[in-house]
Amino acid sequence: MDTPVDVVHSMLTVLFSLVAAHALWHGVRSPGRGRRDRVDHLLHFAMSVAMAAMPWSLGRSLPGRTTTVLFTLAALWFPLTALRRRTANRAAEIAGRLPPAAGMAAMAWMPRTHHGRAVPSHETLAGGVPAAHDTGALGHATGSPVSAAGVTGLLTVYLLTSAIWSLTRPMPSLRSATAAHRAAATDPYGHVRDGAMGLGTALMLLMPQ
Repeated sequence: MDTPVDVVHSMLTVLFSLVAAHALWHGVRSPGRGRRDRVDHLLHFAMSVAMAAMPWSLGRSLPGRTTTVLFTLAALWFPLTALRRRTANRAAEIAGRLPPAAGMAAMAWMPRTHHGRAVPSHETLAGGVPAAHDTGALGHATGSPVSAAGVTGLLTVYLLTSAIWSLTRPMPSLRSATAAHRAAATDPYGHVRDGAMGLGTALMLLMPQ
């Protein structure tokens, strides 16, 4: 029987699958896009596919170190490419690319946290001896000491904040109609994709794997 965790994982898999399809469509098929925009969308596609597979056996077979390296480079792509583009407000350009960078960083961070891999407190060892409950050993086994929990918490809060902003910024009271129409013309439903991706990634950070 499916547990509540399995149900949530199934819903997140559907969410990330839809995000992946949207990102791939606009990364490959949309005309008039520059190289940076196409790479952005393809990175979102790769991350969404990895996130959709992560809760299941296929996702757990992904090499943790390779995943960390690849998505660390992806996280660096967003702010570094903003530095190369000459704009009137470079700070705003960099700030606008921090949410996807945080999402990539979260994906790189997840293999290091090893959520849910500690021995549950109710389990016993093969010889019938109760499992140890030493907190230091537990922290070592899970790879999530206090400092790691702090990083997870910061990433989660930032992703939730940016997701809410992305989902609400097209509202007329928060954004001019001209800006909203311009964004819709260049990336239809892009704000919904970005917001959904941020919310899903934040949940994945908190869910046991």
